[in-house]
Amino acid sequence: MLLVGTPGSGKSMLAQRLPGLLPPLSAAEALETSMIHSLAGLLDEGGISRARPFREPHHTASMAAVVGGGKGAKPGEISLAHNGVLFMDEFPEFPRAVLETLRQPIETGDVVIARANAHVRYPCRFMLVAAANPCRCGYLTDPARACARAPACGEEYMARISGPLLDRFDLRVDVPPVSFADLDLPASGETSAEVADRVAVARRLQARRFEGIEGCAVNADATGPLLEEVAAPSDEGRTLVSRAADRFGLTARGYHRLLRVARTIADLEGADAVEVPHLAEAISYRFSAEG
Repeated sequence: MLLVGTPGSGKSMLAQRLPGLLPPLSAAEALETSMIHSLAGLLDEGGISRARPFREPHHTASMAAVVGGGKGAKPGEISLAHNGVLFMDEFPEFPRAVLETLRQPIETGDVVIARANAHVRYPCRFMLVAAANPCRCGYLTDPARACARAPACGEEYMARISGPLLDRFDLRVDVPPVSFADLDLPASGETSAEVADRVAVARRLQARRFEGIEGCAVNADATGPLLEEVAAPSDEGRTLVSRAADRFGLTARGYHRLLRVARTIADLEGADAVEVPHLAEAISYRFSAEG
């Protein structure tokens, strides 16, 4: 997920609410997560981590801190976020080399730390949530406050995120600024607890769907023929996706990720099949920042 909005729009606050929406760790996940944290010295001897990790490295973090390495080839933030969330605020401010190194772990779910005398492989299946301002000054969309270089400054700033890396973001959400009047309004919409309940129901549905299939527990794990089977769009849906592909240049990776998101949206609604509205919503999330 990539959140783009002006300073003070609440990007970080939205991301910080994620831990409350995450389902509990299974016994196997808790053991795996605890083993990684133990290697990093983050657990007391014999302790077990019960909560899904939420890691938020600063944008000045080094390659070794984020990916892993250093003395003893210890796990980095991407492995410490295994089975949880990796939140990277001020995403374009991270060193380009660090950002590009994320590409392969996002795809494979593991990372190899290579040293002269050893190669260590750590798991790193995480949900990447990134937040960014639309430009260096942050006020690209506000004519009264934007700098003199707008809109070129915005294009240059977001260009720090390469195309292949951006293609790995399934949800790209523009976060509008929050006015003082809005802050004074009473709460509305679903509570975090209600959303968490819907997420839990959807995950149980997916667990039943993939029961007995090794290495596949949720929609994000489905690939190839299995993905086509569980998320096959209708003829009308394929037409819609084809139009989106022509307009936005949808890649093969993007198409498969689009199907997974549409299948998950359908699960959250309790729908048996992936319909046109589910695909349309998935398309809107993927290309919301492209107009």
